[in-house]
Amino acid sequence: MSPTASALLLTAPVAAPLLVAGAHMLSRTRARPPAAAFASALTQARKRASVQGSVLVQQEALPTTTRPKRYPMDWAALVSPAVILTCGSLLAVDVMADGLRSAYSGLLRADALTAWMLLVIGTVAVIACGSTPAYLRGEREAGRVSDRAVRRYHVLVQAFLAAMCLAVVTANLGVLWVAIEATTIVTAFLVGHRRSRTSVEAAWKYVVICSAGIALAFLGTVLIYYAARQAGITEAWALDWPTLVARADRLDPAVTRLGITLVVLGFGAKAGLVPLHAWLPDAHSQAPAPVSALMSGVLLSVAFTAILRYRVIADAALGTDFIRVLLAAIALLTLALAAGLLLAQRDYKRMLAYSSMEHMSLIALAAAIGSPLALAAALLHVAGHGLAKSVAFCASGHILQLTGTARIGRVRGLIARTAPLAGAFGLAVLALMAFPPFSLFASELAIARAGFAVGPGLSRVTAAALLLVLLAFAAIAARTARMLLGPGTPAHESPSAVWPLALGLAACAALGVATGPLTDLLHAAAQAIGG
Repeated sequence: MSPTASALLLTAPVAAPLLVAGAHMLSRTRARPPAAAFASALTQARKRASVQGSVLVQQEALPTTTRPKRYPMDWAALVSPAVILTCGSLLAVDVMADGLRSAYSGLLRADALTAWMLLVIGTVAVIACGSTPAYLRGEREAGRVSDRAVRRYHVLVQAFLAAMCLAVVTANLGVLWVAIEATTIVTAFLVGHRRSRTSVEAAWKYVVICSAGIALAFLGTVLIYYAARQAGITEAWALDWPTLVARADRLDPAVTRLGITLVVLGFGAKAGLVPLHAWLPDAHSQAPAPVSALMSGVLLSVAFTAILRYRVIADAALGTDFIRVLLAAIALLTLALAAGLLLAQRDYKRMLAYSSMEHMSLIALAAAIGSPLALAAALLHVAGHGLAKSVAFCASGHILQLTGTARIGRVRGLIARTAPLAGAFGLAVLALMAFPPFSLFASELAIARAGFAVGPGLSRVTAAALLLVLLAFAAIAARTARMLLGPGTPAHESPSAVWPLALGLAACAALGVATGPLTDLLHAAAQAIGG
């Protein structure tokens, strides 16, 4: 592949969302929300009836139904996921055939892990952006959003996608930090999108905690830069990931140990790991459903991908025991906290958020194990969790619009009310509980096998983790069953709200049966972070 083509494939995943965001900023939607149109017609009819001195129902035919407005710009958001998927696919083919690709003097770089994460981001974005038109239609009909708010929403979502893509295609650890920080700034406005008291509170909590985490990651990055400069690496390449991996044995162990610890804690905050995890349930429960799908489905994984990059440096500079103990302890503490909170949970969106903590802790455990099987299982888990969790959150958004409540105890008979939506939500929860044929079954089984094969210390950690997973399983199963079963009045659900969910479930099941052409890419990506 020519250098120009490589530069285009590495730039397009970042540039395409920004171009779509620009198109939304320039658009001016004149269509009025149906609720506003009905209210306006009702007011005018009453004024005319008052002037004529006659009975309203006799003199003015009030509009009983309104013709649904079309908002084609809502569907324009699917352009960027299509570009991300296309570039990820082409980079995957190219990387597997000819090796690494880079552009702009090594600032952007693609290896197998880059291609894998682009495919995950693109697929989850298809589900989230495909669910957005139906979700926004419900918000418009309820009169909760204006055209300006919708336009701002689309711009922020596209900027969010661009920042995540930049984080996975850059080879510079400084640019990686900037990209992760950009996701914090953008998503803070999305968490507070409704501008209610709870959503604004969640947004501020998210900003404060994640800013503290990102500050720790920044300090860790500075320490790694200092160690690199002390090791004789030139200023221009002191934060270049391939250069640091190649010369990690020259880094000062004490400085590197402190830097890696701060990086793991800092980026771990964005990944929903303890101790800086408290933002996650509030932000995910208050953000619009498609945004929650993107945050839980890929943002957490993108942040943990940064930790995986630093893990390679830590293994080469400090040996495998340091990062193994650190990640195993964080994983077990996060899993114990998530399981305990799931047992007492009464809100289904917060339940899904704590489930995200559970799954991120399993990915951290796989990274702690560090064997080729464990790392491949971790990346497969990233994909499976992204697909299943995006379906679950998008379905929960429609459930919230249908029932008007996020309380589990107030939702009954979803299967009787809307079978397609309830079926998608129920299957997504089954996937998150690692039922076959979904891919989370295969990945969790592989993590358990890898953990028991490493040694007695990690075997005990893996056994404890499995017990905690069973507790989380029981809590989620009981609460979901209460929501789905029971009598209910049938309600109509638009097919446009269901097809993205069906697509995500089908992809998750297909990955569980066989990875097919992605098998070589998966193992190559695991090898790239295997040290």
